[in-house]
Amino acid sequence: MAQFHVIAGASERPAHPAIRKIGAADLREALKAGWDDFATIPTHAIFVCLIYPIIGFALGRLAIGYAVLPLLFPLIAGFALVGPLAAVGLYELSRRREAGLDSSWWHVFDVLKSPSIGAIAALGILLMIIFLCWLYTAQAIYQSLFGLNAPDSIGQFVDEVLNTPQGWWLIVLGNGAGFLFALVTLMISAVSFPLLLDRDVGAWVAVETSVRAALANPFAMALWGVIVAALLVIGSLPFFLGLAVVMPVLGHATWHLYRRVVEREGRHAAP
Repeated sequence: MAQFHVIAGASERPAHPAIRKIGAADLREALKAGWDDFATIPTHAIFVCLIYPIIGFALGRLAIGYAVLPLLFPLIAGFALVGPLAAVGLYELSRRREAGLDSSWWHVFDVLKSPSIGAIAALGILLMIIFLCWLYTAQAIYQSLFGLNAPDSIGQFVDEVLNTPQGWWLIVLGNGAGFLFALVTLMISAVSFPLLLDRDVGAWVAVETSVRAALANPFAMALWGVIVAALLVIGSLPFFLGLAVVMPVLGHATWHLYRRVVEREGRHAAP
């Protein structure tokens, strides 16, 4: 029964939320509202605690040897794949602020009390599987082009990537594969996590609603994906310092994007 609740939610006949058409102006307003939330509820410290241990581990491995070097870019790019899960607490803070409730940062842990926590965990596991598959794919592409030996130095690695035919193929194939992983992640998670915090609809309806939202708004969702990718790249320079601001703002903005895409409770699409 618990497994059924995770998949289908609390209702025996789960409602399918109606989807709105949105445009570039809605994305701009969502980002503006996300910045306003961030300015009111500074959550950068949460992401400093999350991001820098990961970066420190990667740099520590580089100090020992260069075996992890080919995976450094895929690890950084992977932030976009697991970002929707990492930002669940931010959706909760934005939801509380919108409802006029206390939105102090410690309320990020209220997610654990959500009736949808099982479905949220299930979708989180799915994103982690996608992330691991991406890392495996990136490593397989590198090894198919350069073999099993790790580069001897950062300089050698950069030279091989930028100045050899294998390196050019690595850029093309790696970015192509990354685009496909990012597309799948965007479609299944664009509004699914905020929807689960807002309503106990189950993992299946949450994913299905997110896919319908993407298909109903292909241009807007594609533009949103480009904005997210561009801001993550900008936030990574220099030394990933900007991610402590970019990721919280994007997290808060995603809640407001959800509000613009999905009709409020009470209006539903046909099953």
